[in-house]
Amino acid sequence: MNGTLTELNVYPLKSGGGTPLRSAELTARGLPYDREFMLVTPEGRFLSQRDFARMALMRPSYDGEILTVNAPGALPLTHKAVDDGEIRDVTVARKECRGVDQGDEAAAWFSSLFDYDCRLVRFTGHRPTSVGDGEVMFADGYPLLVISAESLADLNTRLDEPLPMNRFRPSLVIEGLGPFAEDDVRLLRVGETVIEMVKPCNRCVITTTDQKTAERGREPLRTLATYRTWDRGIMFGQNCVPRALGTLAVGDPVEILDPHPSG
Repeated sequence: MNGTLTELNVYPLKSGGGTPLRSAELTARGLPYDREFMLVTPEGRFLSQRDFARMALMRPSYDGEILTVNAPGALPLTHKAVDDGEIRDVTVARKECRGVDQGDEAAAWFSSLFDYDCRLVRFTGHRPTSVGDGEVMFADGYPLLVISAESLADLNTRLDEPLPMNRFRPSLVIEGLGPFAEDDVRLLRVGETVIEMVKPCNRCVITTTDQKTAERGREPLRTLATYRTWDRGIMFGQNCVPRALGTLAVGDPVEILDPHPSG
């Protein structure tokens, strides 16, 4: 069974809004610039929508040099990325890594936006994935998240109000393989690339946050818990590691190379 790549999304600022792409060069760390920037407390703990649901309203874009962030009630931030700032020890999902502090002006902009003292950092160094021998920047654990469009369609048949895919913040959305096909595949060829499914994605409260309004509810976690719970988590989507690099483009064919589940 073959499918199609229907969405590519990159998230240059962790927990900010996604940027849809038509095409991209897949790197060992995932899509270019994905989670390259992150907000941290002065002590180095990462901040996310778990802390401030309003982070969903940030609309960042990054071209490799200039980070622009739009947010309601604030003038846009236009920040030239620096790589010679103070190196900070930071933590992401209880794991230590490092980031280059982006300076006082950016820190003041974000601190004012959330009325909370924070700093903007840019990823530096090397951060391995827990399994799969991959590498990642400031994403929680893995460079890619893949979800089937049919998986969301299946969930929406169980909800009173259907939800958009952006609740789950995927990197790649595939269509044509059937509901939860991503659970039963180890290797996929997508365009010129090959990716390996290495770990189901354990979903958190961010999925209950409306990405357009920042309002929180109980869904989809309440419903997902009734049929997608295992290993003490609510699973939806698959964390992946690139195995063969190349160009990805919306409309690319998706081919199952190894139908065995990753476990």
